[in-house]
Amino acid sequence: MTLNPQAVELVDDTMIALGREIPLFRKTINAFVEGNPEALLLVEFAEGSGEANAAKLVELSQLMGDLGFAFSGAGNRWGGVVTVTDNSLQNAIAEYRKSGLNVMMSMKEAGKPISFVEDCAVPLPDLADYTAGLTEIFAQHGTRGTWYAHASVGCLHVRPVLNMRQDKDVRTMRAIAEETFDLVKKYKGSHSGEHDDGIVRSEFHEKMFGQRIVSAFEQIKNRFDPNGVMNPGKIVNAPAMDDRRLFRYGQDYSVPEFETTLDWSAWPGSGGGFQGAVEMCNNNGACRKLKGGVMCPSFRATRNERDVTRGRANTLRFAISGQMPGGLSSDAMLDTMKYCVSCKACARECPTGVDMARMKIEVLSAKRKKDGLTLADKLIAYLPRYAPIAAKVAWLMNLRNKIGPSRKLLEGPTGISARSDLPVWSSAPFRDAEAQDNDPQVLLFADVFNRYFEPENLRAAVRVLRATGLRVAVARDKRSDRDLDCGRTLLAMGCVDEARHEAQRVIDATQEAVAKGVPVVGLEPSSILTFRDEFTGLCPGSEADSLSDATHTFEEFLANQPDLPLKPFDRPIYVHGHCHQKAYDAVTPMLDLLKRIPGAQVHMIESG
Repeated sequence: MTLNPQAVELVDDTMIALGREIPLFRKTINAFVEGNPEALLLVEFAEGSGEANAAKLVELSQLMGDLGFAFSGAGNRWGGVVTVTDNSLQNAIAEYRKSGLNVMMSMKEAGKPISFVEDCAVPLPDLADYTAGLTEIFAQHGTRGTWYAHASVGCLHVRPVLNMRQDKDVRTMRAIAEETFDLVKKYKGSHSGEHDDGIVRSEFHEKMFGQRIVSAFEQIKNRFDPNGVMNPGKIVNAPAMDDRRLFRYGQDYSVPEFETTLDWSAWPGSGGGFQGAVEMCNNNGACRKLKGGVMCPSFRATRNERDVTRGRANTLRFAISGQMPGGLSSDAMLDTMKYCVSCKACARECPTGVDMARMKIEVLSAKRKKDGLTLADKLIAYLPRYAPIAAKVAWLMNLRNKIGPSRKLLEGPTGISARSDLPVWSSAPFRDAEAQDNDPQVLLFADVFNRYFEPENLRAAVRVLRATGLRVAVARDKRSDRDLDCGRTLLAMGCVDEARHEAQRVIDATQEAVAKGVPVVGLEPSSILTFRDEFTGLCPGSEADSLSDATHTFEEFLANQPDLPLKPFDRPIYVHGHCHQKAYDAVTPMLDLLKRIPGAQVHMIESG
C-alpha cells in the first residue's frame, strides 16, 4: 500500500485450483500464474502513462525483494512479481477475479463455500491477525475457508465450506457466525464491509451497533412502514439466520436415489452424482447475458427464464426432488429442455460449469425409456444405420426438396418442417478404402454427415494431409462391415445404450493406433469432439481417456504441423466458429492456421 496502487486483490490457492478446472478461465490462469502459490496479490497501478506504470512495477519488484521474496527462494520465501502489461490479459484477469464467487461455488463436493461472514472488514493493520483468528475458528469447527478480494481495504471475502443440507453444518454455521462477529468487534471492524446485511446478519446488529441505535432503526422502520410490507425481516425484526424454512434447501428437501445412464461420479449426491451436477447451478444468472460469448442462445431468442440454463437447472432440481410430477421423464421436463440446442456453451461459460447439454441427454434418455421413440426420433437417431441404403437411391431421397407437395406430405410423419430443406444426399459417398495407407501417421474419422452428404470434404482432407507428407488411414471397424459412428445422432434422441455401444466400437477400433501415439482427426466438431466429452461419460476408463487425449479437430492437428506448403490467398476470410469448437477452445487453432496462409486476411465473426 505504500506504493499507492489502484487496488490490491487477494486470490487464494482454492480459487486458483478451481479456476484451472474451468475452461473459461484456464488459459488466463496459465498465462500469469507461476507455479502453485498459496495465494496471489493482484496489484493494479493507474499512474496515467505506460512509463509511470512501468516504474511502479519496478518499485513493486524491488519491494518484494526487500521483503525477502524471490522465485529462486524456497518455502514461504518463494514468490515474486509477474508483470502483466497486455490490456487483453489484464481484462481477462479482472474478469477472473470478478467471477471469484462463482469460481468458488464451482466446487464439486457436497459442501460449498457459504456466505454469512464473507465481507467482514477490519482495519488494514489488523488484517493478518484477524485472518489468523478466523482460520483458527474454522479449524476448531472442522472446516476450512476460501479467501479472495479486497486486501487493500481489509475486506476479504471469506467463506467456510459447509453442507447446508445437514443440520450439523447449519449449527456449525451459527457458531462460526457468533465467534467471528466477536472477533470483528475486538478489532473494531464491520461485519458488513461491502455488502448489505439482509437476513443473514440483521440478527446480530445489536452486537455491532448497540441497543440504542438498533432501537432507533426499529422506530424509523415502524414510522415509515407500519404494516411491515417493505423488505420485511431485514435490518429490524429479523428472523434467526439459521431458520431452515428460509433456506434454498429446506429441512424437507431430499433427492431419492434414481438411475442415470451417464457417468456423473465427479459430483456427489443421488443419481450417481447427477444431483450434485444439477445443484452446481447457484442462480448467478451469467447465462442471461445478451452480449458476448455464446451462452445461452435459446434464451437470447425467447427471453424466457424457462429457456435459460438457470431455468432448466432449477426445473431439473424440482424434477429429481419430487417437486414436479413425473420427474425427469415428464412432459413438463421435456418441454423445458425443448429449445436447448446442446451447444455446450454453458459447460465453458457458466462460472460453475453447469453442462446442460449433457443433462439434456439424461432427460431424453429417461423420456425414451418411458415412452419409446417416434418415427421422427428414429429418423434422426438411426441416420448412420440407414445412410448406406439411402445413398444408393440418393436421387429418390433428394426429390423431397424438389417437389413442393412432398414436403407438406412428409411434414406430419417426420416432424420436419416443410419450409426446411433437408441435407442433399451424395450419390458418391466417401468409402473407407479411399484412404488406407500402411503404417498411418494420422487416423481420420469419417463422420456420417461428411461421409454421406459432403464427401468432398473428406476427400479434400485426405489430399491436404497427404500433401503435408503424412500417411493417412480412415478409422474403421475391422470386425464389422458397418461404418464407425460417433453416436451423436443417438445421443440427440436419448438412445444412450446404443450410443455407448457405438462409442465402444470406436474406442476398440482406434485403440491400437492410439497406443502407438497416432492422432485421431475429424472434420465435424459435433462429431469428433464427442470423443473428448461424451465418450468419457459413456465408457469411463483409461481407454476412453486415451482416445480423448489423442483426438484433434482438423484445424487443431494442422496448426501443430510445421512448414505447411500453403499457397497464397490474397482475399478476406470470414470465420464462423462452431459452437462445440468454442466450448472446447478449438476456434483459436483454426484462426492461427488460416493466418499462416500467405496474404490471407482472417476475420472472426463474433456471434453465437
